[in-house]
Amino acid sequence: MKRDPLHGSARFDEISSRGDQWLLPRRASLEEPAIVTATVPTLRGPMAGVPIIGERIGKYDVIREVGRGSTGTVYLSHDSYYGRDVAIKAYRVIGDDDPVRAKVARKMFMSEAHMVGMLQHPNIMPIYDAGEEGGFYYIVTEFIHGARTLAAYTRPDNLLPVDDVLALTFKCAKALHYAHSRGVIHRDIKPSNLMLTTDSDLRLIDFGIALHADADISRIEGIAGSPSYMSPEQVQSLELTNRSDLYSLGAVMYELLTGNRSFRAGSLAKLLHQIVYATPAPMLGIRPDLPADLETVVATAMDKDPEKRYANGAQFAAAMARVHAQLRAQSDRIDRQEHFALLRRLKFFHDFSSAEIQEVLRSGSWDTHARDDEIVRAGGIDDRFYVIVSGRCSVEREGLKVGRLEAGDCFGETSYLRGAKRQAAVVADEEVTILRVSATLLEQASSACQLRFNKVFLRTLISRLQGGDTRVAS
Repeated sequence: MKRDPLHGSARFDEISSRGDQWLLPRRASLEEPAIVTATVPTLRGPMAGVPIIGERIGKYDVIREVGRGSTGTVYLSHDSYYGRDVAIKAYRVIGDDDPVRAKVARKMFMSEAHMVGMLQHPNIMPIYDAGEEGGFYYIVTEFIHGARTLAAYTRPDNLLPVDDVLALTFKCAKALHYAHSRGVIHRDIKPSNLMLTTDSDLRLIDFGIALHADADISRIEGIAGSPSYMSPEQVQSLELTNRSDLYSLGAVMYELLTGNRSFRAGSLAKLLHQIVYATPAPMLGIRPDLPADLETVVATAMDKDPEKRYANGAQFAAAMARVHAQLRAQSDRIDRQEHFALLRRLKFFHDFSSAEIQEVLRSGSWDTHARDDEIVRAGGIDDRFYVIVSGRCSVEREGLKVGRLEAGDCFGETSYLRGAKRQAAVVADEEVTILRVSATLLEQASSACQLRFNKVFLRTLISRLQGGDTRVAS
């Protein structure tokens, strides 16, 4: 994906736990009223208007607050030793007479610092440092300027293209497979914990409630996580495996693809009941243009029975890759059909057979240039011929405009002379679409196609020369 993402309203503050995260007591019934009572008060969330740390924590200079969540506050900070900006997530810890709850609070902090510190993967946010100072636990991570979380792309009016969703969730599945293979279960996969960088890469963040197979505490008491993305076994406090995270990623995909959450309810108890017993509305009923195979992929990830889901993140990623490949192949077919139709109408290709046009397409590339782009430069050398599909261009010599080219015209005749330099530049007067044909690739086309192309190209050149046409480009 080369495009600059259409960042929505989500900000970097969503690197922290936020939104609908709850810490819930274990219960005998989904309808038990006490379900919304928090059981781990030891980690205190920030109070509005009250700065929780000063101008410095550890060796880091605090620049400004960039986000607040349910368990901590995130600050843009600076590491003067390495000369880099970092993000610091600070947790304020208050005293607790209950040693079990205090232990849980320390577990939530130490698990993120220790486990993620050991995870070295390009799609997992790296942790640089961690510590405790002045009643705060803090974690130091990479700060990515301009990054947004995928929560910005969960509205029906601001969804990412399907192939972008697949590319990003593919990376998440691979990152989860890496973490799972090292015994780490994230337990809080949700859009606001998936960060999109300005170069369209992905970072998986916030392992604050993760579980590790070899940890001293194998389970945090109660239900921890974000209810809308919890697996059925997670909301029932059952033993969790890597497939719980895969369910959550499936729920995230459902929302990114449709703009709707897989389950919605008026109360938390009803929501959790739906997760355990109900079936999400078919994605194709919400967005009919989605591939049917993609709905199958998401449905498999979100199966109520963990044993019927993908066995691991790699298997889930492979399923996404297959759908993505099908989409790209379909898109390429559509592009080829559209390109063929455009070339068929150009005067340059009037004498070409359909098969010969297809051969020229296979020998070339389709490029779009903005106004004032220099398509070819004076003095340059290459082996390509050019046909203007749409738009108009100027021919310039020594800074002066000496001619005009329009749709159906061709240029690049110096390609017939090995090593010859172009004598003029061609500059786009408006948005221009160009077919660039490689002389090397054209040599691999049929003899009939090569003869036809050379005949038309040279006939156009001779026509210009005979008419004193100054539109010759080089």
